[in-house]
Amino acid sequence: MLRYPLILASESPRRSDLLRQVGLKFVVEKSEAEELQEGLPLEIVCENAKRKAEHVFASHPQSIVLGADTVVALQDAVFGKPRDDEDARRMLRVLSGAWHEVYTGVTVCSPNGTITRADRTRVHMVSLSDEEIDAYIQTGEPFGKAGAYAIQGIAGQLIDRIEGSASNVIGLPLSMVRDVFAELKV
Repeated sequence: MLRYPLILASESPRRSDLLRQVGLKFVVEKSEAEELQEGLPLEIVCENAKRKAEHVFASHPQSIVLGADTVVALQDAVFGKPRDDEDARRMLRVLSGAWHEVYTGVTVCSPNGTITRADRTRVHMVSLSDEEIDAYIQTGEPFGKAGAYAIQGIAGQLIDRIEGSASNVIGLPLSMVRDVFAELKV
């Protein structure tokens, strides 16, 4: 299907699952690139995806390297992965009952060039009580996920509306990745 070997510059099991679901064969190589932590959501995800992909591509110039980064944003607040229970609780309290955005930046490096793009999906979370938030945190699912939730998991019941790509909310906008591969002719 692809003209070059595909490397996913991410250890995210969710991104791996999405790529497998569309039938792509790939290997995973975690990028050690330093990530941007502050800025506008679109700026953060595009820069981090680019850093991750370019770092791995430097060692594999005859491959396709896919880097991605996802954040959740509400107004001026950007939510990455929670550090601990209290951080997850803070994020979920803010997102409870609110519309927010999920941004994912994607960079594809290949022998044919490099393209960086981003996607945005609007998501509405139902109103949650403190007890519901604590029960969800106790499942362990919020950890390792931007915004402290996983729409493809238990938290699927906490999301009542989305506008845009569901795979973007999971961590990799598949239709956009497909378009980038086509544009790069890989």
